[in-house]
Amino acid sequence: MIATRFDSEDIVLQPFRFIHTGDIHLDSPLKGLSGQQGAAAERIRTATRVALDNLVAQAIEEEVDFVVIAGDLYDGDWRDYQTGLFFVKQMGRLARAKIPVFLLHGNHDAESQITRKLTLPTNVSVFSARKAETFRLPHLNVALHGQSFRQRDITDNLVPAYPSPVTGCFNIGVLHTGLGGMPGHANYAPCAIEDLINKGYDYWALAHVHQAAVLHERPHVVFCGNLQGRHIRESGAKGASLVTVEDGQVAEISPLHVDCVRWIHLPVPVERCSAAADAVERVRQAIEVAVERDAQGRLLACRIELTGQTGLHGELLASADHLLAEARAAALGLGEEVAWIERLVVATASPETAASRKDALGDLQRIIESAGSDAELQARLATDLGDLVRKLPHDIRTDTDDAALKAAIDGNIASLIAHGGAYLSARLAAEKV
Repeated sequence: MIATRFDSEDIVLQPFRFIHTGDIHLDSPLKGLSGQQGAAAERIRTATRVALDNLVAQAIEEEVDFVVIAGDLYDGDWRDYQTGLFFVKQMGRLARAKIPVFLLHGNHDAESQITRKLTLPTNVSVFSARKAETFRLPHLNVALHGQSFRQRDITDNLVPAYPSPVTGCFNIGVLHTGLGGMPGHANYAPCAIEDLINKGYDYWALAHVHQAAVLHERPHVVFCGNLQGRHIRESGAKGASLVTVEDGQVAEISPLHVDCVRWIHLPVPVERCSAAADAVERVRQAIEVAVERDAQGRLLACRIELTGQTGLHGELLASADHLLAEARAAALGLGEEVAWIERLVVATASPETAASRKDALGDLQRIIESAGSDAELQARLATDLGDLVRKLPHDIRTDTDDAALKAAIDGNIASLIAHGGAYLSARLAAEKV
């Protein structure tokens, strides 16, 4: 759609509100659910759909003037048409409320990534992947500029080719970008924040980085964050941004928390525990406090981490499966959809170093420590493990939380030996071998 220029003296900009969202990752498979059953697991499996449903309900309730989706609506190709049909249904709700939607495709839903297509309701305008284009809302004097991704790996700066701002309009740039390399995110469509500031737009609606942030004001450069946390690295409240514009300027940006599952990391100190049963009680108390403090009526997905120096270190390592079951029992004791335990990590330490012992365990630890500096052994292990690592699925190789597995994937054999040795020594000490 071609933008038309206006004389700013002839235009009165009326107040309006819009929702800026992105990184919805609809029907993205959530981690940690293998073999898990029950209402809580089902809530987590459907969380991205519930979050989008909540967002649409909020848009209708707030009577916003339009919605901007700044990329990664989907999470790659659909397994079947149900993903697309669910999105069409939600857009139909907005159409009935006369709320237009402006959709840009990012790296996860680029033209090359999504092979199935469905006709969208007429209230949805999709930015072209061939070149940047402008959509207009004449009754609001708003111009939206954007370009979808044609393929996943966009390594060019797209900003210079975006259209010039439309005179007399509130100009919104919609962009899916790594913004020069934000931590933890691939640097797609890289650009400098100065490129955005100097473009002459009033608001940049960004997505790709999953942590919400206002990077600059006047003009506003904003990451909305992702709509629903999907794993422990996406913890805390998640949602979208409700933007209020008055007199041609951003007056307020309010968070819309539409997530239905909230992720939290729970460190549980156990250094003063004299028995494993005490540690279990500490875990139960930590879950109850977290639900009261952080859940805000949502299902709380927890990663428990036992910390501290304790003589129970070996026993806790040896009984990790039992401790996880106890933690899940404690969560279920609060209600079926109150809390869910994703993982329990034993990150304690023994007050006694195994290498200082004068028995077989001390001998074992000294052997392990010498292996960590044996270059020939490390080279052999690197060769053998390299073949196994290359056979791992891509998502495991690029996105694991397990320290030992990450060391193997990264080729850090010394660290892998240290992790394995510490675990073996602790287990043997606990069993009094």
